[in-house]
Amino acid sequence: MKILVTGAGGQLGRALGPALRKHEVVALERARLDVTDAGAVREAVSAHGPALVVNAAAYNAVDAAETDREAAFRANALAPGLLAEAAHAAGASILHVSSDYVFEGEKGSPYDEADAPHPLSAYGESKLAGERAVRDANPKHYVVRTAWVYAHGGKNFPSTILALAAKGPVRVVDDQRGSPTFAPHLAEAIARLVEIPAFGIWHLAGAGEASWYELTRALFRLRGIETPLHPVSTAEFPRRARRPRLSSLVSAREPRIVLPPWEEGLAEFARGL
Repeated sequence: MKILVTGAGGQLGRALGPALRKHEVVALERARLDVTDAGAVREAVSAHGPALVVNAAAYNAVDAAETDREAAFRANALAPGLLAEAAHAAGASILHVSSDYVFEGEKGSPYDEADAPHPLSAYGESKLAGERAVRDANPKHYVVRTAWVYAHGGKNFPSTILALAAKGPVRVVDDQRGSPTFAPHLAEAIARLVEIPAFGIWHLAGAGEASWYELTRALFRLRGIETPLHPVSTAEFPRRARRPRLSSLVSAREPRIVLPPWEEGLAEFARGL
C-alpha cells in the first residue's frame, strides 16, 4: 500500500518510516508540505496518489495555544480537514493523530473510545475540532488518540527533565495522570491498525498510567540520576492552559491493539540515550 505521511520530521513522523517498512511510504516534512495550504495539500495527494494519508503534523504547544488560538486551530483543525478532503477526493483513507487532551480528566478512570470529549484548553479544543473535521470530510477515517508522546530527539517531557536534572533539584507535578507513550511503540501500533478496515476512533497509548512525577522518578532510576526530585501539586506549578487530572487512555475496540506498558517504552528510551 502506498502511504503518504505528513509531519514526517516530528517524533511520531520519524518513527512511522521504520514501522511502515512493508509499505511504500512517501514522507513529507513541513518544509515539503504546508498542511494548512489547501492547494499544496490537494497537489501533494494528487501527485503521489496514496491509498492512505497519515497525518502526524500538529501544533503541540499546549500553553502557547491559549494566546495563539489561530495557529493552533490552523494546524490542528483546518489542516486535518484539508487532508481528509483531499484524501477522499482521491479515493484514499486517512489516519489522523489526536490527543488525550480532548477529555476533561474528571471521569476517575481511563477513557475509552465511547467516552464523550470535553476539552479544558484551547489546544484540546483544536484537537477535537480536527477530529470532527476529519470525520465530516472522509468516511474512511481513523482517528487515533494518544498521550504524552516522546522519542529520541525533539522537544518532549523526558528530554526536558533530563536537561533540568543536570542543573539542580527538580520539582514535578504529581496530581496529573496519563499514559506515557514511546513514539516507536505508537508507530508500530498504527502500522497494525492500518492493516484492518476498522475505521473510526481508536485509543493507542502506552499501557498503564503514571503521573509526571512517577514518570520522572522511573527515568531517574533507569539513568542512575541522583538529583533531588520533589513532587508538587498542579496548584503549586500553575500553567497557562488547564490540564486534565486523569486522562489515561484504554481501547475498548476489537481487534485489540495494545501497546507495551509505558515502563517498557521508557526503558527503551533510556537505553538509547
